[in-house]
Amino acid sequence: MKPLFRIASALLDTPRARPASGVSPAHIALPPAARSGGLPLLDALAARRTTREFAPLELDDAILGALLWAADGINRDAEGGRTAPSALGVHEITVYALRASGAYRYDPRGHCLNLVVAADLRRLTGYQELVDHAPVDLVYVADLNCMHEIPEAQRELFAAASAGAMLENVYLYGASAQLAVAARGWMNRSALERHLQLPRNVKPVLAQSVGHLRA
Repeated sequence: MKPLFRIASALLDTPRARPASGVSPAHIALPPAARSGGLPLLDALAARRTTREFAPLELDDAILGALLWAADGINRDAEGGRTAPSALGVHEITVYALRASGAYRYDPRGHCLNLVVAADLRRLTGYQELVDHAPVDLVYVADLNCMHEIPEAQRELFAAASAGAMLENVYLYGASAQLAVAARGWMNRSALERHLQLPRNVKPVLAQSVGHLRA
């Protein structure tokens, strides 16, 4: 299906969550992420790219934990510092990992995933066919309610900058680990807000598909 036709069709249809596949555990403790190794930074920058085709393989918890840690993990244990910046240290962005087995919220302090809903919401994260094939779709969600010290008119802009930093961290991890990664800003935000049960002024900002490279 051509991308523009798919987008038009998707906009006309009411998006629907699909039933979850497999087991949907309420809590997933992720393996500790490695803090050394991988490609040198300049090599990762040279290899960083968007790839829209994915192998039909799941990401195991070790890889998923590593890419979530890259996005927004704690890299300075004593002070709780994160791998991505946030204005005034507000940390207004929460990363959701959408899998066939359910939608999960990433907890950086516990380095774990907590189930939000046992349904497959990946199709709601975009209008391209790739969202149906990537094993994991990350959604970066901004809580504008916690940004009290930032002028209201600037909050979405600051949140988008924070989400963009996390998204790029995942791109660089993907380049180092030879994963396929594709980001986008066009998604069905209203459907995601409803299915993720997001309160008022908590909004999806960006989405990003991650999987193994197709041979």
